[in-house]
Order: sequence, then structure tokens, then C-alpha cells
Amino acid sequence: MIDFIVLGQPVPKGRPKFARRGKNVVAYTPAKTVAYETLVQRAAGAAMAGREPTVRPVRLVVSLALQVPASWSKKRQAMAIAGAIRATKKPDADNVLKGLKDGCNGIVWRDDAQVVSIELSKAYGAMPHAAVSIQELDGEAA
Repeated sequence: MIDFIVLGQPVPKGRPKFARRGKNVVAYTPAKTVAYETLVQRAAGAAMAGREPTVRPVRLVVSLALQVPASWSKKRQAMAIAGAIRATKKPDADNVLKGLKDGCNGIVWRDDAQVVSIELSKAYGAMPHAAVSIQELDGEAA
């Protein structure tokens, strides 16, 4: 079992951007996405403590704690942190999950296709972060 926390507001995986370079068109990943995936890689690498990436199927449990909007009243902020107000605004949890999975490639597992079970939740929290738990499962990879 591997557990780690990525501190800071969870960032959704951005769509590729395109730029013209002379006669060619090049695709690139947005800087915000690259920065977040780097945070994920560092946290995952520290949790792995030098172990090799698994080749087995894995179960992934992710809990996202989003920053409460500063524009909300103190009462509304307290309600959000207590769970009385659900985090139904952006970022989309599945888009954040994509960035987390891509950040773990080559560190925790060889490829994110090895993730066969996912539990994902999103809520407001006093300190924004993504808590990640990965468990190897019995059975062989295809």
C-alpha cells in the first residue's frame, strides 16, 4: 500500500494546446498541468522510497479537498468545511484524477492502464490537497 498527499489546490488535467512553429503545428501540455503533475511525481516518488513501479493491477483511492471560495461568508465557509455544502463546482474530479494518474506513471506503476478499481471523492477542506492511496491487487496483469 502506498499513501501520499499532494498539497495545494487540485488541478485538472488541461487539454493539449497547439502552436504554429513556422510551417509546423506542435502540441504541448499547459504549464499549470505540467507543474501539478511534477508535484504528484515528487510526492509519489517520496512515498515509493526507491521501490520499483508495480506491474500488478492496482486499486486507487483519491480524496480531493478543494479550497473554499474566499468570497463566501464565514458562515458559508464553515458550512462547506463541515460538509453541509457539497463541492459541485469546478474542478471536475475526473479531470483531476487524470493528472494524478499521469503523474504516477513510471513511479508507482508502469502505466495507468493498470488501475482497475477507482474510488474518488471531492469535498471542501480547510487545507486544499489530494490524498492518494494505492493498493496492489491479487491477480495477474493481462
